[in-house]
Amino acid sequence: MSDFKLIHGSCADQTADAVVNAANSGLRKGGGICKVIFDRCGTTELTQACSKKQTPVKDGDAVITPAFNMKNAKHIIHAVGPDFGRTPKAFLELFNAYYNSLVLLKDNGLHSISFPLISSGIFGGNLPNPAGESAKQCGRAYKKFVQDYPDYDVYVMLCAFNSSEYQDAKTELGM
Repeated sequence: MSDFKLIHGSCADQTADAVVNAANSGLRKGGGICKVIFDRCGTTELTQACSKKQTPVKDGDAVITPAFNMKNAKHIIHAVGPDFGRTPKAFLELFNAYYNSLVLLKDNGLHSISFPLISSGIFGGNLPNPAGESAKQCGRAYKKFVQDYPDYDVYVMLCAFNSSEYQDAKTELGM
C-alpha cells in the first residue's frame, strides 16, 4: 500500500531505497543537500558515476546512480528542479522533477524514496513560498503516480529541513 509522509529533517538521514539529490544540470557537487549527499556517498565515486550520465540534464528530468558509501540508501536519484530565479513560472518542471523521480524509482524495482524540497532553497527565486510550492508539486506528483500505477506500492518521504519549511509544507499539504 502506498504512503506519503512529511518529515521534519534531512532526506539524507532517512532509510530508503533511494534518496533524492536536488541536482544541478551538470550533476556536479553543489551546496546544500547536494553537498551532503556527495559527501556521504563519497565525492570521488559519485562524481565518477555522474560523469557517465548525459548532461546537461533538463529541468524536470532525473537520473539514477548507486549510493556507494551511503549506508541508509541503495541509490541516489538526481532530480533537476527549475531555478525560479531564471524561470519564474516553471511549475510543470518542478512537478516533473518529482514525478519522473517516482517513475525512475519504479523502473528500477524500488519502492521507498526520500525527497528534499526541490527548488525551495537557492533555486526558489522570488517565489513567495518556495517550500510550500515544492511540497504542493510533490503531493500532486505522488497522487498522479498512484493513479497511473495503482498496483505499484511506493513509500514517499518528503523532508523539510528547517522548521519554517516544515510549517510551510505542512500548511500547503493540509496536514
